[in-house]
Amino acid sequence: MQTEQSSTSIIKASIIALVIALTTLVLFILPAEYNVDPTGMGEKLGLTVFNQPAENNQVESQSSDGQQDSVIVTVPAGKGIEYKLAMAQYEKVNYEWMTDGGPLYVDLHGEPKGDTTGYFESYTIATAEQMKGSFTAPFEGSHGWYWKNESDKEMQVQVIFSGEYTIEGLK
Repeated sequence: MQTEQSSTSIIKASIIALVIALTTLVLFILPAEYNVDPTGMGEKLGLTVFNQPAENNQVESQSSDGQQDSVIVTVPAGKGIEYKLAMAQYEKVNYEWMTDGGPLYVDLHGEPKGDTTGYFESYTIATAEQMKGSFTAPFEGSHGWYWKNESDKEMQVQVIFSGEYTIEGLK
């Protein structure tokens, strides 16, 4: 009798441990490590922005070889930052970005290579928590995003992109 009770307790404890492990995997580990969020809870908890490491919020300059790149940048409270890609004329980038908090002012724009006049061309200007799209560079130069955080706390932005470019990083 005591052996049956002991076996039943072990089976119950094992099932409970398995349920806890699977719940932890689905709710926390998959969103944080692999950006897989089947329940949507990882995004609500802010875990999906942590799936790619970013030392000093910046990726060193590198050329894309058709793979997807991802970076997490921090936009300080009341400040703005730029993240740029060098692109040749007619090269294309697919992108998606999302914040871990609230909306940011964003200006997706480009600056011609070698220009010293301060000229830039805006492709998209908005205030949003996330954005997904693509653009084709109309000229050779530096193209990317300017985000301005008008809130009183810093926000992180995860940017996922693929296409033809060389990463310049934070400017």
